[in-house]
Amino acid sequence: MIQKFWLYLYRGGIITSKNSVIKEILDWSIHIIIAILLGLFIVNFVAQITIVSGSSMEITLHDGDRLIIEKIGPRFNKLKRGDIVTINSYPNLEAERSPIIKRIIGIEGDKVEIRDGKVFVNDISIEENYINVGSEGTLQVEPQYSEIIVPKGHIYVLGDNRLPACSKDSRVFGTVSIGSVGGRAFFRFYPLNKIGFLSN
Repeated sequence: MIQKFWLYLYRGGIITSKNSVIKEILDWSIHIIIAILLGLFIVNFVAQITIVSGSSMEITLHDGDRLIIEKIGPRFNKLKRGDIVTINSYPNLEAERSPIIKRIIGIEGDKVEIRDGKVFVNDISIEENYINVGSEGTLQVEPQYSEIIVPKGHIYVLGDNRLPACSKDSRVFGTVSIGSVGGRAFFRFYPLNKIGFLSN
């Protein structure tokens, strides 16, 4: 298409051999603009790199881990329990902490309950061999969020680090709109000794 464009300009007398330098500059400019637009499209709609900040997802993820997140699934509501997602906003989220990263525990329609130090989804205690709970055996939770039916278009998220005050999640701010989800983390490429796909 670009070649046809230049051919049109030549035949029309707009570009001659005397100003081939201008042609070269325009050619490079068009390619650079296309590359920038393509990059912006990928970052905004397909995938991007994110860096884990903080310890709320230990022992699964650690501060400084580099992840690739995909953005297509959330846009088509293809999220499921166990997915690790980035969240761009929730009530009283400090701007410098955005986005945060958490694990989906409940999807729309699920009944999520926290009691006796365990998490129940639809009255079934879920197995969570990825969490850090220490020896406390209890999970701190705001009373209004200890038992909740996840509304339509929302998810219930928790950090994997369940030690006291280590993860601000749905136990504190309630469910999160799917529209606030930035993407789903699926691959860790740094540190190199932990490179690989993230499983739920």
